Amino acid sequence: MNGEVECSVCHAKVPVPAAVSKAYDSHRSTVSSRQRALNVLLVSGDCVLAGLQPILVYMSKVDGKFKFSPISVNFLTEITKIIFAIIMLSIQARRLKVGDKPLLTVSTFMQAARNNVLLAVPAFLYAINNYLKFIMQLYFNPASVKMLSNLKVLVIAVLLKIIMRRRFSTIQWEALALLLIGISVNQLKSLPEGSSALGLPVAAGAYIYTLFFVTVPALASVYNEKALKSQFDTSIYLQNLFLYGYGAIFNFLGLVITAIIQGPSSFNILEGHSKATMFLICNNAAQGILSSFFFKYADTILKKYSSTIATIFTGVASAVLFGHTLTINFVLGISIVIISMHQYLSNQIKDEVPSSKVEMAQVHDHSRVTESICVNVTDSVANEAKHRHGSDERQPLLPV
Repeated sequence: MNGEVECSVCHAKVPVPAAVSKAYDSHRSTVSSRQRALNVLLVSGDCVLAGLQPILVYMSKVDGKFKFSPISVNFLTEITKIIFAIIMLSIQARRLKVGDKPLLTVSTFMQAARNNVLLAVPAFLYAINNYLKFIMQLYFNPASVKMLSNLKVLVIAVLLKIIMRRRFSTIQWEALALLLIGISVNQLKSLPEGSSALGLPVAAGAYIYTLFFVTVPALASVYNEKALKSQFDTSIYLQNLFLYGYGAIFNFLGLVITAIIQGPSSFNILEGHSKATMFLICNNAAQGILSSFFFKYADTILKKYSSTIATIFTGVASAVLFGHTLTINFVLGISIVIISMHQYLSNQIKDEVPSSKVEMAQVHDHSRVTESICVNVTDSVANEAKHRHGSDERQPLLPV
């Protein structure tokens, strides 16, 4: 819950953000150069993987349709991620120091499974979202799909404020609104004509899918971040094992339901796959693994803005490979999105420093000198906390 700390100089109350977990708060109190390097590494990797995903989905189509079951791709992706999690968990277990809690015992596994049962929620939502990714490709070209996915940022911000009580400044909300404007500029006259879906005109069908395409993964991302950070002491590879295990179960159930509806022949998981789908499975697995590090060690907003950067890669690649035209709408839309991202992240960096100066001025209307003293006091407390927790400069970027 949100709390307040009283300033010893002017007795003004400084609001303290809601705690996710004690372990995560301890991790967040030390922002080192290695943490910033990890953020850069995560963003760079996500830009490439997220940019390739719609390209590979588009390459997997034959005559505008999929010859394979999209659910089978998602199922094989979850199996790939499970194998990776098991391998990394085994490596991590071998590197434990004397006195560390064992990772591969039955008691540890069962306790972690009970503590991380919330991961079943994002796993179910991801199973739905991964299917929607294929459906969206039937209505939009790859660049448009990537731009539409960026609508999730605003929905995620609202959910973070409601579910995790995350605080955003006015400038950050304005930056998110600017993001919507950029996406809208790009999407003008982008819907194909002469098609239909679910018996509805193509525009209505496409917009219904878009609504789910935006809200479902937004919910999944926020609940995933909440689940991972609420059990911050648990190994991320063990948490991923649970998340991917739930995902495999939900996708397998999807395959069973499809087989019941369409007949047993549709249960062939490998039917209709090509080299493009194999690359797609590997890319989706890598992107899912990378996302878990975003949610646990960074945050969901940074993840979605990095996906926004990937839009440029997707647009250029689809133009080179498939001859899609980069319209003036796309160029203007991307420009607005980049400005929005810079505005949001620049303000976020400033906002990470205690923002009590602005809030105390609004509530107590003190003089500038008193405000300065209050800020210095809160900064001193923050520095003392950082010194107490120690530096993580010698820690590796990723857990091994």
